[in-house]
Amino acid sequence: MTAATSAEGFPPGFLWGVSTSAYQIEGAAAQDGRGPSIWDTRCRVPGGVVNGDTGDVACDHYHRYAEDIALMRGLGVGAYRFSVAWPRVLPRGRGAPNDKGLDFYDRLIDAVLEAGIEPWLCLYHWDLPQSLHDLGGWANRDVAGWFADYAVLVARRYGDRVKHFATVNEPSVFTLFGYAIPWAAPGITDRAMNLRAIHHVNLAHGAGVDVLRDHVPGVSIGAIHNCQPVIPATDSEADREAAAFLDEHWNLAFPDPQLLGRYPSRLAALIEPHMQAGDMARICRPTDWIGLNHYGPIFAKADASTTWGFGWADLPDGAEDHGIGWPVFPEMFRDELVRLTRRYRLPVYVAENGCSGNDTPDANGAVDDPRRIRYLTLYTDAMRDAMRAGADVRGYFVWSLLDSFEWGSGYGPRFGLVHVDFPTGTRTPKSSARWYAELIRRSRTVAA
Repeated sequence: MTAATSAEGFPPGFLWGVSTSAYQIEGAAAQDGRGPSIWDTRCRVPGGVVNGDTGDVACDHYHRYAEDIALMRGLGVGAYRFSVAWPRVLPRGRGAPNDKGLDFYDRLIDAVLEAGIEPWLCLYHWDLPQSLHDLGGWANRDVAGWFADYAVLVARRYGDRVKHFATVNEPSVFTLFGYAIPWAAPGITDRAMNLRAIHHVNLAHGAGVDVLRDHVPGVSIGAIHNCQPVIPATDSEADREAAAFLDEHWNLAFPDPQLLGRYPSRLAALIEPHMQAGDMARICRPTDWIGLNHYGPIFAKADASTTWGFGWADLPDGAEDHGIGWPVFPEMFRDELVRLTRRYRLPVYVAENGCSGNDTPDANGAVDDPRRIRYLTLYTDAMRDAMRAGADVRGYFVWSLLDSFEWGSGYGPRFGLVHVDFPTGTRTPKSSARWYAELIRRSRTVAA
């Protein structure tokens, strides 16, 4: 193990953290009154998830959260980004709250604070209550009001202790893959529903911002976007057009209306029939930061068989990937951080960045993951270079604390700094966990 990343260049107060999400780690899917989500349903659709895996148990964080907080404390992180499961606190998505679910997050937040770690709460990380989907889900304009009511419940319950909130995580992913390319829940392919979902998620974000401002004194609010350069696979006009349209769906459809008050040009004309007077003012509400999830660029191609005519292309010959076909281009991470700063003029927090692997314990029970250490070294170096080039980056969260349920890929890809033996739940910090702890320690020493 080597901590090759320079600890210089990170200012005092730079925030180091780890991220997780509720459905990916909590388990206890049918315990203590939790209602089903669209991902519980998706997991039971034949072929919906690799190997028929489910989040029923996952990492059992619901019962083992104290152990996981101890792991975070050992890393020395300053913040923990997690999500509340909407169906755990509102089993039907609206109406009567679930006290046992609310109590769980009380215990979690209190324990995180007791460990000297700052809680960063994300309201929505893909687990829409199934009962709301049955009413139209994100394709129903009423969802913005349902989300606002949910946000009121969370803000009132936890806003005395939690001051950093994100409204939604990766809206481009769950709308595109949920309503146009059926790689995720709810697995629909319908252009009109996809367009309505985009607009209604943006309305929900704006409503959530207003709720949090009204109910949480001293709140700091952002949304978390997956922003990645989209590169045409060839120089053909078809591939260039496909890449430009995918760029609008992936990189601009949410931060542009939320922060600039406008949709990108191609999508604007398509979404306009679904808008009502005053919608953009409802969407574009003042926020304090922008969250970036980034793993590598997208190579795009024209594909007439898909809903919108674009698709994912193979990586260029010789391109490095990090285990599941995702490309490794740290210089594009650097450039994306600079672009976000210039375009949106907000502080940037890297809310997810990490590397997959097929990590297994050796004969002595240790888990060595040099590929992840190399990736994190390259990308944290690139982040430091972006900051030197003017990017206003205030913090960095590794995805993820734990190996976890990786949506449609099930339990195959492992992103964790901590290995999880899923049959037993046993946690084993990997060599990358020690690397990250050392980077945090050294950066704080240099900054001091």
